[in-house]
Amino acid sequence: MKVSRKTDYALRAIFTLVEHYGEEQRPIPIRELARRNEVPKRFLEHIMLEMKEKGWVKSVAGRDGGYVLAKKPQEITMGQIVRHFDGVLSPIACVSVSHYQRCTQEPVCRFRRVLLEVRNFTARLMDRLSLAAVAAGKPVTREEVFSDELVGGAGI
Repeated sequence: MKVSRKTDYALRAIFTLVEHYGEEQRPIPIRELARRNEVPKRFLEHIMLEMKEKGWVKSVAGRDGGYVLAKKPQEITMGQIVRHFDGVLSPIACVSVSHYQRCTQEPVCRFRRVLLEVRNFTARLMDRLSLAAVAAGKPVTREEVFSDELVGGAGI
């Protein structure tokens, strides 16, 4: 699975709103969201409109306006956002439910089962994790990304 740039930008913006969620939640202007997350403002405007249509965020008009979360961070999952913007969580089309494409090798393919398990694990994880749960975690360190324990120089 590879997350699109649009999904990446949507996640950046919504997690900024998650950070500011609470009783004294003040709207964050689109210009500020774009600047903080290094996202082109015009592209982010379209993304925010889509998230507004989904009911995840709401806009507040006026001089001090901007965007806030429309739902509690516990009520939105990573899976919902990724599926909305990318459509799929599966690594290949022959194991996708929503974007299934038949492959001529299906009757004999051995590695398809592994990719189905990857899809199932990814879907369960993304659907289980709310934005609140993800925000409570720690950022990934460079050492974790390049750990020889898992990577072993395999080009992951």
